[in-house]
Amino acid sequence: MEIMNMNPRTFTLLVTGSCVMLSVHFTIRLLSQHLFHWKNPKEQKAILVIILMAPLYAIVSFVGLLDIQGSEAFFTFLESVKECYEALVIAKFLALMYSYLNISISKNIVPDEIKGREIHHSFPMTLFQPHSVRLNHHTLKLLKYWTWQFVIIRPVCSVLMIVLELLGWYTSWISWTFTIILNISVSLALYALVIFYHVFAKELEPHKPLAKFLCIKGIVFFCFWQGLALEGLTAAGVIRSHHFWLDVEHIQEALQNVMVILEMVIFSIVQRYAYSAIPYTGASVDKPKHE
Repeated sequence: MEIMNMNPRTFTLLVTGSCVMLSVHFTIRLLSQHLFHWKNPKEQKAILVIILMAPLYAIVSFVGLLDIQGSEAFFTFLESVKECYEALVIAKFLALMYSYLNISISKNIVPDEIKGREIHHSFPMTLFQPHSVRLNHHTLKLLKYWTWQFVIIRPVCSVLMIVLELLGWYTSWISWTFTIILNISVSLALYALVIFYHVFAKELEPHKPLAKFLCIKGIVFFCFWQGLALEGLTAAGVIRSHHFWLDVEHIQEALQNVMVILEMVIFSIVQRYAYSAIPYTGASVDKPKHE
């Protein structure tokens, strides 16, 4: 079948399917490099979880395209899969940063050279925490809890949202309630990452923490803001249903999925630099310290 003679749906699925395979290909190559040079399981386990985020987002978005005329509950489920994994990735990222500094909460290990550092909280956290606190085992455990609470709250909210959607009880005020809860939860988790990086930026610099974090936040950032942009274009009447074989709401969902799939190819390539396996091969002088 010639490409020019394809209908829009078939052409879209062909292009996006190819992009999904590219994302999976680049990720598997990086994953296999880490498995081949399996030198620091504690760090590399966290890295494997993180780098799987891009292909997971691509695959889930492609599934949404395959059944683009599905129900609201179906799309809520797909979004929940991505966002629940995002929560796990945020927690694993902090665990990776802890590992770089040889911090172990479970074993009560905090290197002497980092004890006593000052953490300066900003508003609104100062409503619940002192403005300045000394870093110790308790404060590190607290930062860990602030990331892991999102891992728990996100799936619980997702299940409730899907159930309410199926029962027809998912009203606008309930939607706003979940939105507020989830925004507070993810903000607290991200705040824990930022505050930790601010305190240990110099020590973490050899591990390229900013590049690693931007890979995660970039995926979330693009998905969120382009979703809002598409909603605005739909409300303004720029996106119209007569251009395609779908109604305007499903066109908006399809465009979001297509854009996510294309972007995940880029992020899966960038991750090969940010989460390179070279430090574990012995070929770099900046290889990480092992516990």
